Amino acid sequence: MKVILTQTVKSLGKERDVVNVSDGYARNFLFPKGLAIEATPQNLASLKATKEKEDRRAEEELKEAQKIAEKLDGKVVKILAKAGEAGKLFGSVTSADVSTEIERQLKIKVDKKKLTLSEPIKALGQHNVTLKLHPNVTATLVVHVDSRGN
Repeated sequence: MKVILTQTVKSLGKERDVVNVSDGYARNFLFPKGLAIEATPQNLASLKATKEKEDRRAEEELKEAQKIAEKLDGKVVKILAKAGEAGKLFGSVTSADVSTEIERQLKIKVDKKKLTLSEPIKALGQHNVTLKLHPNVTATLVVHVDSRGN
C-alpha cells in the first residue's frame, strides 16, 4: 500500500515522502498514530501543490537574501566604543551591536543571529564580519571600530 508520511518515521522516510508499506503496518500502526495518510490521487495532488508552494517560497527567500547580500557586501560600518591607551576596548562589540549599526547606518535590517563573529571584537581597527543570510548566500562587510572620548 502506498502512503504519504505526515511525520518522519525512523527507518521508513521523511515527512511528505511517498512510501510502500504492507497493508497491516499502515492500518495498524501508521494510520492510528497519525504518522501517514493513504496515497489517494487527491492526497497526492495536495502534496504536489504543497511542495510547489514551498519551492516558490524557498526561491523567494533565496532571491531576497541575494539582494541583501549585494547591498551589504564590502560595505563599511563604523562603530564608536570606549577604548584604553593601547587600543583595547573597555568592553566588546558584539553581533547585536553590529546588527544595530547596520540597521542605523545602512537602513537594512539584519538579524544578529545571521552575523558570525568568531569572538566578540575587543580591539580598535577594522574587522571582517561574515553574514550567513541563507544556507547558500553569504556576505562580508567590514566593521571599523573607532575610539570615542572617554
